[in-house]
This record gives sequence, structure tokens and C-alpha cells, in this order.
Amino acid sequence: MSAKEINVLKFKLEEDGSFKRPDTVFRSFVETGGKFEPEVGRYHLYVSLACPWASRTLILRKLKGLEDIISVTVVSPRMGPLGWPFASIDEFPGAEVDSLYQSEHVKDLYFKVDPDYQGRFSVPILWDKKTHTIVNNESSEIIRIFNTAFNDFIPADKAALDFYPEHLRTEIDEVNEWIYANINNGVYRAGVATTQSAYEKAVADVFGALDKVESILQGKDYLVGNHLTEADVRLFATAIRFDIVYVGHFKCNLRTIRDGYPAIHRWMQQLYWNNDAFKATTDFDHIKTHYYWSHTFLNPHRVVPVGPVPHIRPL
Repeated sequence: MSAKEINVLKFKLEEDGSFKRPDTVFRSFVETGGKFEPEVGRYHLYVSLACPWASRTLILRKLKGLEDIISVTVVSPRMGPLGWPFASIDEFPGAEVDSLYQSEHVKDLYFKVDPDYQGRFSVPILWDKKTHTIVNNESSEIIRIFNTAFNDFIPADKAALDFYPEHLRTEIDEVNEWIYANINNGVYRAGVATTQSAYEKAVADVFGALDKVESILQGKDYLVGNHLTEADVRLFATAIRFDIVYVGHFKCNLRTIRDGYPAIHRWMQQLYWNNDAFKATTDFDHIKTHYYWSHTFLNPHRVVPVGPVPHIRPL
């Protein structure tokens, strides 16, 4: 990997060769009486269809019926030395130009906010069109913004949907914590590890956590309570990518979801095939292209695999 790629990707490695994800920087909220007031058409979402963190926000946006409230721009999945590009310089089916500022790369937005910015040029970005700045670039917080901040502007049935209900918050937080550490981020810890010991520790954590999820989902449709919550959204974004890229590209190959975890597989299939918020925001071409094309330190020839076939099995 070149020095430029290391700077853009920000894959921070510890001395033992293990991966540590840097914290996000912009952590403001959309709230009544705050700096960023809820308004129709004020906010814009920059995403990659390949990125699991960005996919969380797209799913919540659709679940809550915010398509007419918050506009979206999709970047190209081919992240190169300068980071995520827009379609203006890298045409790819489904990628779009930056209609707000005609940026060439996502990094241009970060430098627009802060010319001396030193952090990661990541997506998703929740952008304020009124003050021309980043509100938030932490996906776990953006989905909570979408969950409640715009309820006054959407139909009552959508406003009533609560994916972080108060009576389940403690349990949701607990589930999110270990799933994030061992699955959402765990696959990266395995895939980016540069020593055998760091890799083996990470991959053991991944499958230990998947075993736990499998047990939880026995006879159940959702992770927490008896209805869909943000915990399901957060896990789905990783699960739908697991057989597609993480098994091969990140060497998480002890088992696949489709053949090794029947309860998780059924849960994932039901979300994908029965709820369009999950299917419509999943683009397998973007997912596979991004990982296999962009991570040249893992796949220097940028060969994108054809399989698995099908990408997701029918119910």
C-alpha cells in the first residue's frame, strides 16, 4: 500500500499488527432548539452503497420515509488513492455527481469544512446545506437522528416507528456493543491484520459472536424484543456482505452465513426479501467492486470475483 492510500484509508494498525478503527470527528445532532434545527430539505446525505456504515443510514432513511426530507448523493465504489470519488471523475452505474458543490472526491467536502482536517474521509456524511458544513459522520448517531428528529414532517404511521424504543434501549445498547466489536468491526480486524496472531484472534472473535447471534435468533425474527430495532439494521449491513466479501477477501472463512448459520440466514433473508428498505439499499455490484477493487494491499490485481451465486438465496 502506498503512503497516500494509507493516509486516505486510515487503517490504523497497532504494534501487534491488529486493526484499530479511528473515532469519527463530527458528532452534532439535529434537534429542536439546537444549532441544527429539523427542517425539510435542509440536510443531505453522502453515502457509498458499498459501505456497511453508510448502508445503516440509507436503511433508516427509507424505513422512516425520509426520502423527500433528506436528499442523497451516492459515490463511486472505486475508492482510490484520493478516497471516495464522485461520478464526475469516476463513472460507475449508480454513482452520482456532487450536485451541491461539484466535488471530485469526498475529501473535498471535509476540506471545505476544515482546510486543515487530518481525519478520515469517510462516509456517511450528514451535511447541512444551510450552513455548508458536516453535521455528523458517525453512522450510529445518524440513524438515531433519523429515528426521531424529523417525526413532525412525516406521516403519523412513519413517525410512530421507533427503532430505539426507550424500554429496550439498555438491551439494544448491550447487543450493539459486542456485535460492533466482534462482527461489524471484527471482520475488518481479521481482514486488515498484518500478523497471524492478530488475525487468528480477530477471526475467533467474529465466529464466537456469530455463534452467539445464532443462539439468540433461534425461533425469533429479531435480535431484541419482538420487533425490528436498530440492532437488526446494524447487524444486517455486515451480514449481507459476509458471504459476498468477508469470507474470501477478509479471510473470515470458518463458515458462511448461508451454510453455517441457519437462524442468521433466515433472519437476513426475511429482512432482505420482505422489507424493501433492506433490499433497495443493497447493491451487490457496488459492494464487491469496492472491496476487491479498492483494497489493493489485499487484492493487488483488482480482480472482482463472480460469485457467490446467487448473492442472496431466495426464501
